[in-house]
Amino acid sequence: MKAWRAEVALPLLALVAATLSWEALVRLADIPHYILPAPSEVLRTLWSNFGSLMQAWWFTIRITFGALLLAAAGGVLLAALFAMSRRVELALFPFAIVLQVTPIVAIAPLIIIYVDSTTAALLICAWIVAFFPILANTVIGLRSADPHLRDLFTLYRASRWQRLRWLLIPSALPYFMTGLKISGGLSLIGAVVAEFTAGAAGRETGLASRILEASFRTETPKMYAALLLTSLTGIGIFIVFNALSRWCLGRWHASER
Repeated sequence: MKAWRAEVALPLLALVAATLSWEALVRLADIPHYILPAPSEVLRTLWSNFGSLMQAWWFTIRITFGALLLAAAGGVLLAALFAMSRRVELALFPFAIVLQVTPIVAIAPLIIIYVDSTTAALLICAWIVAFFPILANTVIGLRSADPHLRDLFTLYRASRWQRLRWLLIPSALPYFMTGLKISGGLSLIGAVVAEFTAGAAGRETGLASRILEASFRTETPKMYAALLLTSLTGIGIFIVFNALSRWCLGRWHASER
């Protein structure tokens, strides 16, 4: 319990100290708000624009978790296929690598051209960014099962389902959770970067569009408010998946004990 309190208290103290220092710097140096707004100004702007920013935040959340869900489902299914067939892996894995190493900024304009719906294009872009970590980590996990346990399952003539349920899935779960924590943040980054590239505007747009609109109008506090929501969303995603990892692995895996 004391260790958990220290884990929570120390980051909060550091955050509060940094925020107070920022506020003091802006006030003492009399920095204009259009150059560097104080945290209090950012919070006031967030409150005054709460409706539009929350609407944009909800759009970004839908794109982020939609892409993450597709990446998790596709990554796990393809990883299982790779684990069962070396030939399939040799044939398809290069395509996954190409998707991973190609900058999303470079291919987002093409996706936006070929896909009629801007929302669907943003979803595809975010999925591309989030897909590979889940695939790569799950493949490694499926192949990391103890060889002696593999021999034991073979000795007892276990079926494919029994081998998958009792050996491969428990072996791959820690690796999958690691990939999920990585892809959670990457899906948010992919959604924001894709929207920046698309230059979308209007009601059905996310936080990236609010940042672009504020930059065009030199509304620096509003830019910081939208950026604050984006950062808090990324932190929240990490906390949720970190807690999910502890819940799934805490009782039996050394990484979460």
